[in-house]
Amino acid sequence: MTRIAFIGLGIMGLPMATNLVTAGYDVVGYNRSQEAIDKLVAAGGSGAAGIADAVKDADVVITMVPDSPDVAGVVQGPDGVFANAKAGALWIDNSSIRPDVAKELAEEAVAAGLGVVDAPVSGGEQGAIDAVLSIMVGGSPDDFAKAEPVLNAIGKTIVHVGPAGAGQTVKAANQLIVAVNIQALAEAVTFLEAFGVDTDAALKVLGGGLAGSKVLDQKGQKMLNRDFAPGFRLALHNKDLGIVTSAARSVGVTVPLGAAVAQLVNALVARGDGGLDHSGLFKLTTELSGRD
Repeated sequence: MTRIAFIGLGIMGLPMATNLVTAGYDVVGYNRSQEAIDKLVAAGGSGAAGIADAVKDADVVITMVPDSPDVAGVVQGPDGVFANAKAGALWIDNSSIRPDVAKELAEEAVAAGLGVVDAPVSGGEQGAIDAVLSIMVGGSPDDFAKAEPVLNAIGKTIVHVGPAGAGQTVKAANQLIVAVNIQALAEAVTFLEAFGVDTDAALKVLGGGLAGSKVLDQKGQKMLNRDFAPGFRLALHNKDLGIVTSAARSVGVTVPLGAAVAQLVNALVARGDGGLDHSGLFKLTTELSGRD
């Protein structure tokens, strides 16, 4: 049985790890909070006391943590993945981080005798729960082939998009599209409410036409209900949009819509709303329209 060390049992990491248990893998998890480890154990996995303990006998190591420094902190150093994973193990990073950092860490992983793919995911908490995530994978063809069976247990659309760092580049583009779509939906719902339209009916018909999207399907009702419980936190999307705008600038690409939405997301985070779902862009839109 393939043994998988799963590091980072957060909103998405825990259901992903649980789905790997369901698929028949031997999963040992580590998280900074014991509560998340206990939930994995209750689902049939096992827990570790630290990163080194989790990865020492693992065939595959998966990391799912918030940001570039967090990934580096998990894999580097004497207690990290690179120093403690066995030679030949495969490292799959499902986190969303800077493409340049992904490339640098991939080089370090190879030097440590590991296979490596950067494999950020899209689909939010529900996609993680339902094991239907979209996964964009960067790395060598051989390492992708090794990772694919594992990724099939947590996702539905798994695509090899290029060498190391390419997965993170595609994820940045994904986050740009999602942010602009959420803001457009927030403006549309605010517009509809201002005219007293039956918004449930309106979203139903909009969803059946060219305006239809997964963003509308997953976030429209949350906006109508003013339900901003996090499936994907604004603070994380703020981080991702920082990656987008910085990377775009580095290659001379103009992203005016992305830059504008990045400022709105940053404003929400700066005032203390970073823990809300990214559909919380609707909250700011209604306030700016004097309709909160």
